[in-house]
Amino acid sequence: MNLRLRDDAAAALRAESERTGRSQQEILRLAVDEHLGLAGSARPTPYPDWVTPPERPYRSVKPILHLPKGMTTADLLDREDRI
Repeated sequence: MNLRLRDDAAAALRAESERTGRSQQEILRLAVDEHLGLAGSARPTPYPDWVTPPERPYRSVKPILHLPKGMTTADLLDREDRI
């Protein structure tokens, strides 16, 4: 599932994630459960037993690489030196 939020909703979700330390996915899952009346139901954890959850579920990342205009990441993968 892909979810496209308005810019203001996406910014509010990021801010709530930073404020609470919860991942954006977890916040959205809780909101959907509450809206559908499933708030009291048992929810599986988002991580299997063998996965250690991240220490900080959300962090703002600034890109360190800017591609030239017209180039995509697919162009980087489609090279002659790749097998």
